[in-house]
Amino acid sequence: MLIKRKPVHPGNLFKEEVLIPLGITVTQAASDLGVSRKALSEFLNSHSSLSPEMAIRIGKATKTSPESWLNMQTKLDLWKVEQKNPEVVPFPVKTSNESNKEKRKSVII
Repeated sequence: MLIKRKPVHPGNLFKEEVLIPLGITVTQAASDLGVSRKALSEFLNSHSSLSPEMAIRIGKATKTSPESWLNMQTKLDLWKVEQKNPEVVPFPVKTSNESNKEKRKSVII
């Protein structure tokens, strides 16, 4: 899976599409979500990843699915790792013909 442009951090989206349009401060949002102001600020400023717990809290507050928020974080995490281009040796792939030969050998034995 090759994603060319960097996906948006879910904290940035939450800030720009939810908090700012509603005129909700970070302090008020943190209180409403039941998290510390510091934890929410780090998330909103892309300094921390979205946790499953925060996804549930945001999902409940916005009446959206926690999975949609976690999916954004997963896409970003995968993009970051793909940028490192990790070296991997592919596993050999058996053809169906090779598999059939092995099955026959095990039956004979």
